[in-house]
Amino acid sequence: MNDVELVSRLSKVYADLRAEIGKVIVGQERVIEHLLIALLSRGHCLLVGVPGLAKTLLIKTLAEALELKFSRIQFTPDLMPSDITGTEIIEENVATGGKAFKFVQGPVFANIVLADEINRTPPKTQAALLEAMQEHHVTAAGQTYSLQEPFFVLATQNPIEQEGTYPLPEAQLDRFMFNLWLDYPSFKEEVAIVKATTSPYMPHLNRILSAKEIIDFQDLIRRVPVADNVIEYAVTLVDRTRPTVSTAPDFIKNWIRWGAGPRASQYLILGAKTRAVLSGRHTPDLEDVKTLAPPVLRHRIVTSFNAEAEGVSAIQIIERLVRESGS
Repeated sequence: MNDVELVSRLSKVYADLRAEIGKVIVGQERVIEHLLIALLSRGHCLLVGVPGLAKTLLIKTLAEALELKFSRIQFTPDLMPSDITGTEIIEENVATGGKAFKFVQGPVFANIVLADEINRTPPKTQAALLEAMQEHHVTAAGQTYSLQEPFFVLATQNPIEQEGTYPLPEAQLDRFMFNLWLDYPSFKEEVAIVKATTSPYMPHLNRILSAKEIIDFQDLIRRVPVADNVIEYAVTLVDRTRPTVSTAPDFIKNWIRWGAGPRASQYLILGAKTRAVLSGRHTPDLEDVKTLAPPVLRHRIVTSFNAEAEGVSAIQIIERLVRESGS
């Protein structure tokens, strides 16, 4: 199958996948789209939302529809790095009577890993997961163990309870492709949710994609061509978030202390490529970059005291920057 046929196939698969997830999840369509974009771009997602918005159910449903191994890690203050990556145990050989070390894989050895409330665990444990996200392998007792592909991490945070938490540093936040905020459902959506979850109906999900097909589609995304003006627009947009550059608007210099790094430009283009292909198009345009700017940039800019004093949020700054950046 050539690349043109693969684009057409992925566009159809995407529609089927949305339909399957819709059997279980009501609403959250933009979040579902962004999750699939991140997966196909080989990125990871940070989900922020109050309890009860079906974050865990959404991710489990996605894993089931994709025929992928799912693992959930509940982060707590006493969680150790080995609780995530795995540990060595002494095993006795019944036949010979000898003893040897055996590595027992931790929950990170899965295709889709849900890191629930990642900010509830100390930095040392956070770093163990973030290293696995970046390197796609785990090192224990000097031995390196590769993680299964595709490898997709979704970390959640509760924006309300901040007491006793360990916020992720900016350098670690930067490893997430998207920062997705889950909103409350609309009235109609909540009615549908209550009807579905208080009845005995259990939907059956069809398997839409296998791990090998996902890897093939991830490779396809890398081959998608991008016009120079689209890349230049993405880099210009990211560059203008930096208050120290001469082209930064006055409101950026007033409201932002630190701007986004080069990884933001890379993820804007990868995300734009994926969004285009999911829509059946063979190359991304400026609109794809503009649409993905909020989830890519939200966690990569550090607002100043002036912004906090004036009640201006990071997302408002990004939306204004996109509006004023033109084409």
